[in-house]
Amino acid sequence: MLSVEQACEIILKVIEPASGEVVPLVEANELVLTEEVRSDADSPPFDKALMDGYAVRSADCHEGIREFQIAGEVLAGQAPDRPVAKGSAVRIMTGAPIPPAADCVIPFERSRDLGNGRVVLEVERAKSGGNLARRGESLRRGDLVVAPGALLGPAQIGALAEMGKAAVCVIPRPLVAVLATGDELVPADAIPGPGQIRNSNEVMLTAQCRQAGASPVPLGIARDSRDELRTAILQGFAADFLCLSGGVSAGQRDLVPSVLADLGAENLFHGCDVKPGKPIWFGRLPAQRAPDSRPHWIFGLPGNPVSSMVCFELFVRTAIRRRRGIVPALPTLVHAVLTKSHVSTDSRPTFFPAAVTLTSDGFQATPLNWKGSFDLQSTAGANALIRFSEPREFAAGEQVSVLPLGRSVGGV
Repeated sequence: MLSVEQACEIILKVIEPASGEVVPLVEANELVLTEEVRSDADSPPFDKALMDGYAVRSADCHEGIREFQIAGEVLAGQAPDRPVAKGSAVRIMTGAPIPPAADCVIPFERSRDLGNGRVVLEVERAKSGGNLARRGESLRRGDLVVAPGALLGPAQIGALAEMGKAAVCVIPRPLVAVLATGDELVPADAIPGPGQIRNSNEVMLTAQCRQAGASPVPLGIARDSRDELRTAILQGFAADFLCLSGGVSAGQRDLVPSVLADLGAENLFHGCDVKPGKPIWFGRLPAQRAPDSRPHWIFGLPGNPVSSMVCFELFVRTAIRRRRGIVPALPTLVHAVLTKSHVSTDSRPTFFPAAVTLTSDGFQATPLNWKGSFDLQSTAGANALIRFSEPREFAAGEQVSVLPLGRSVGGV
């Protein structure tokens, strides 16, 4: 049976990053840039004040001048053209251009207004270039601003806006159709009857899709009927990914793999050496068999909610990150120290719900009172999964590997 690492290798091998498309810059947050952006001008475009104060000549300060004649004022957005004369000072505001001949700024809090247009300045720490930014200090025309492959955040978007980029070429968010299967399911707002349970997987997976940077398309519930499954799956093929939950094990009514095969989908792996989530199914609908002549990738997740959640974090999130062009695409585990001992009894590597905190000594992980793949309520207290790699007792103080859920552990 495949290991988690081998299963992820297959996913990365068959999925390529999507092509870029141009979107308005304001819509590009958390998307991967596909173009090279270089500066079209120096930044800043002129010498500018970094604080409110007086623009003076540093040479005057070094010559012992302390009392200056106020020769005017420069506000942000103005363009001074008159040089600052010897013994003169110009009031200046943050962001305003430095007038010619001046080369430093003395803050207002180090000044004393004498009236009659004169001011005393504390110039003992004055130096050329003090409290101002030189033209081109941040970037020169032609310098690289943001490279292809960068994941855009607020800082990068601000830098691109400063360079006049109103639109950028980025990899769009993939569409992920989410379909829950099973005769036992009822909507989340319904009162379950005998033998029924609420459809928690669809809303959970939809939330995970959004957190992973995809655009989810919830499809509701498909009953354990070949015709109903076929209709719902065909609807899901309108998205880049189809993510089903339930119907992938070896039971009499686990129809998903055979219905997918009937529709022309290729099985790339079925089953993985992991707990929870062993029955995971992954495949693709090749472009030549798809109604829109492009490939679609399919995940059949186990129906138990924690199994479904864990398989999403390990495999579906990897696929989404790969499609979005994010590097690395693989799950990123961090090291943590166990706060209490834990006995792992399964021979499969187990991803166990845990509460992880970041301390001055690093991450600390506390296994929760989790009862199994059905126990979503205990899992609701988790912000990470501890990977217990073998069946044995793990002692308090021992270092373990931890998979953060989303960005809930110290910003990871």
